[in-house]
Amino acid sequence: MIQYFKNIDHKTVEIDKPEIGSWINVLPPLKQEEFSELSSGLEIPIDFLTDSLDIDERSRFEEEDNVRLIVIKTPTENNSFNDSDAFYITIPICIILTHNQIVTVNSFENQAIKKFLNTFPNRNPEKKNMMVLKIFEKIVQNFMDHLKEINQRRNILEQKLYAASENEQLLQLMRIQKSLVYFVTALRSNEMLLMKLERTNFLGLNEDEKEFLNDLIVDNSQALEMANIYANILSSTLDAFASIIANNQNQVLKRLAVITIVLTFPVLIASIFGMNVPSGFEHSSYAFYIVVFFSLVVALAIGWLFLRKKIF
Repeated sequence: MIQYFKNIDHKTVEIDKPEIGSWINVLPPLKQEEFSELSSGLEIPIDFLTDSLDIDERSRFEEEDNVRLIVIKTPTENNSFNDSDAFYITIPICIILTHNQIVTVNSFENQAIKKFLNTFPNRNPEKKNMMVLKIFEKIVQNFMDHLKEINQRRNILEQKLYAASENEQLLQLMRIQKSLVYFVTALRSNEMLLMKLERTNFLGLNEDEKEFLNDLIVDNSQALEMANIYANILSSTLDAFASIIANNQNQVLKRLAVITIVLTFPVLIASIFGMNVPSGFEHSSYAFYIVVFFSLVVALAIGWLFLRKKIF
């Protein structure tokens, strides 16, 4: 699906065909016929439009036939039905700068483009560089918002994990850990892209735009640091709970071993007196009670010894 927007009197108006100064947004479902039509109509290399279909496409920029392409990663919710998949994944957004328009291509719907659309009435389409930087800003904000949500979800799951007897909370934490891996990888790739854009001045920025880009690099670095911190905290938490589970298991096994030892001696005594050999008690009417009493005394003595040594 292709959407055409234009800023008229500080109002976002959806139009039927591309015009000078318009913003073209390509959303799923993506059709090859639309790509071909857009490529021929705006003289865009077809590869620039189809690059977004590869979810593993790295952050980069390139230029061909005076058409510039920027690929940057952004987070989005994972709609997979697999319970072991990450809550969030990262997807590429292709930003294409033609002579007269800006084209964004998304393989999934994402919040960054929606936020940019909400602020589009305040944008000046003639300043394409600033519009690109504003899209970058929304992407960084999107990362920050998702990271705060992930951290809040992690705290809730950790509290539930203390009283949980099943593995559901651990599986949820593993899904969060997978999301953070996606975030760290994407943010590191985006950071390299932004720094390279600053170093090469690929967009031809003026001084104010360069300062804005530098602020975006700082914000992206902050988001990357947050993602690394949350990933380290989560990894430490999972390791700590693994140690707690192993320690609890050892305690249970130790108690079972003590109980086994305590019961072994009464069983041994009863077995000895139960043999078909003369023992001196075979004609006594109190033989059963003597054996039971002796077995209890031995069991209690051994149990008291273990308690005294704080083994139980």
